[in-house]
Amino acid sequence: MQTLSRIPGELTRPDRRTFLKLSAGAAGGLLLATRLTSAAYAQGTETEFEQPFLHIRPDNSVTILSKHLDKGQGTATGLTTLIADELDAAHDQMRVEFAPSNPDLYKNLIYGIQGTGGSSAMANSFLQYRQAGAAAKAMLVAAAARQWDVPASEIAVSQGVVSHASGHTARFGELAGLAAQEDVPAEPVLKTPEQWVYIGKAFPRLDVANKSSGSPDTFTMDFQPEGLLVAVVARPPRFGGKVASFDATAARNVPGVVDVFQIPSGVAVLARSTWPAIKGREALVVEWDDSAAEVRSSDAMIAELRDMTAEPGVMVHEVGDTGAAMEQAEKVVELDFDFPFLAHGPMEPLDIVLLFDGETAEFWYGCQSQTGDHAGAAESLGIGFDKVSINTIWAGGSFGRRSPPDRHPVIEICEVAKAMLTAGMAPVPVKVVWTREDDITGGYYRPMSAHKVRVGLDGEGSVTAFKYAIAAKSIIKGSAYEAVMMPNGVDPSMTEGAHDTSYAFPAMRVNQAFQETQVPVLWWRSVGHTHTAYVMEVTMDRIALETGKDPVAFRLEMIKDDPRKANVLRLAAEKAGWDTPLPEGRYRGVAVHKSFGSYVAEVAEISLRDDGTIKVEKVTAAVDCGVPINPDNIVAQVEGGIGYGLGAILRNQVTLAEGVVEETNFDTYEPLRISDMPEIEVHIVPSNEAPTGMGEPGTPPIGPAIANAVAAATGKWITSLPMAKAGLV
Repeated sequence: MQTLSRIPGELTRPDRRTFLKLSAGAAGGLLLATRLTSAAYAQGTETEFEQPFLHIRPDNSVTILSKHLDKGQGTATGLTTLIADELDAAHDQMRVEFAPSNPDLYKNLIYGIQGTGGSSAMANSFLQYRQAGAAAKAMLVAAAARQWDVPASEIAVSQGVVSHASGHTARFGELAGLAAQEDVPAEPVLKTPEQWVYIGKAFPRLDVANKSSGSPDTFTMDFQPEGLLVAVVARPPRFGGKVASFDATAARNVPGVVDVFQIPSGVAVLARSTWPAIKGREALVVEWDDSAAEVRSSDAMIAELRDMTAEPGVMVHEVGDTGAAMEQAEKVVELDFDFPFLAHGPMEPLDIVLLFDGETAEFWYGCQSQTGDHAGAAESLGIGFDKVSINTIWAGGSFGRRSPPDRHPVIEICEVAKAMLTAGMAPVPVKVVWTREDDITGGYYRPMSAHKVRVGLDGEGSVTAFKYAIAAKSIIKGSAYEAVMMPNGVDPSMTEGAHDTSYAFPAMRVNQAFQETQVPVLWWRSVGHTHTAYVMEVTMDRIALETGKDPVAFRLEMIKDDPRKANVLRLAAEKAGWDTPLPEGRYRGVAVHKSFGSYVAEVAEISLRDDGTIKVEKVTAAVDCGVPINPDNIVAQVEGGIGYGLGAILRNQVTLAEGVVEETNFDTYEPLRISDMPEIEVHIVPSNEAPTGMGEPGTPPIGPAIANAVAAATGKWITSLPMAKAGLV
């Protein structure tokens, strides 16, 4: 059993250049935190504990406080790499914990709130965490110099040991208490790239042991605090439906069921463990009110979207006079694309633990957006922000699912906890669990979308005009983010990767139209890039075919002012042997795309089976993500992103029949099979550019690279996904 511990809710705003120096128990210790400024900062007293970014304990362990959720993408190890390198620590002394919810200390400097998303963790924290390590090292050196009465300039630090030529040595833990008394350097000196020990080289991941051993406190699904009750919720089968009436007689008779409550999202069954909660839910008799629900089929919804792409919609971007250029074109190439709803399908579905006593609330879960969830919980429970604490736990995947703008998982468990107190129950921790079926049928999908592209060509085959229209439900419109993220009524996340393309079209217009539906939508790994990259890159191949040009050469011709994009394209083509003959029965396709600041080019090699289905044999990828902090992790993220995207384009879709989701588990919403996984070769571009994201950028190019290989093999342009619909899988 796990014991419950309280984290202080009252955290004051630190001064800009104050540094947190604390004594960790009687033996002493050093705790540090920094902002992305010219100096590190922190605050504290000798008796109060406030989580900073770095804690050196007397046992010589160095614990990093990760302000970003690690849901498998390796963020925690990346942040630890930065501090370990500047600190000159040994790998085996490094530990990692997740920071509490405190936007003053731990906000994402890109977004201004605490949260993880947009592949921003390394871009946000590259300097910030290095400053923490450099400042800590300087304070350790200063403490050693004072104790040994030697010049600080003569002291060396390596692999967690501080030493001097006179023979003095000390481990970090032995100096921690003394270092905490030193002044914080106003401008900690950072290493130069040639001095790096771990950055750009190797630093093994820190989460392998606990995940491999099945440690019970690794994931929320396994987290079992004493006295825990488990709730599952019967939610409407149609989006927008609500409870008309219910009979819980049979459910209450299931052994282990404690109580049944109606809450705004449905009917919650509370039990002593997960299985009786599920069986109790199965025994419920619920009448649903579908008067305001979505009752259309997927076919009807996609037909509406296709019609919407023919309408003007909202202007997103325009360069040149697209209308005039299109009228004067010698030839117009037109393509229509459509994409289905997609579920996220993380291995660990949504789950949250909450202890609420009527006055204070403490959460445990894989929290992706601490500030939003924290504020949402406080409002839902009717308590102050300072009365809520969030303990972030490792998450078994997310792909965007754990950060919905409406905070519905947090709001739902708050409603369950309030119902428990209203029923007179003593405060005990409760866990709301989403089953796999809840996850697949529960909405918050990547939006279904339709796209129309028209390309004008002159008599010499040059592009003169490019018109792009997309119709989908907006993720942002109607959410709490609309006021900030939709300037002038434009949702940039719908058309990212298209309206900001670096292909130099003389005239280009991008429009968007918003579908209204009760089906909730959400960002999905790479958000808009997952469909705009497909549209743009398949269209580029189609234009190359129309103009008789090589697909790689044509792209390079169209990339005028983006040398990094051209560079990864050349590298991927070179490593894949683009200009060399393929074995009989093999075909290649290429795609290149920039997302979240990173450039990825992929060359896919496929074969055709006798039955007309395809086998993806190999993918060669080239990546430019700025400074490569952890090369092994970058390779792993590209491999994972390719696999995730490949599964989606081959088979995945969520369909509705009269408003009811038809796919319910991995038997009908099939993940990538091991037999589908190709050989993958990843090449990382050496760079001194600022680091950018790698959790998402590997996914967008794989779909169009496969589609272009299919076109090369069969002459068929796959513009409606998944490819299984075309008999290719």
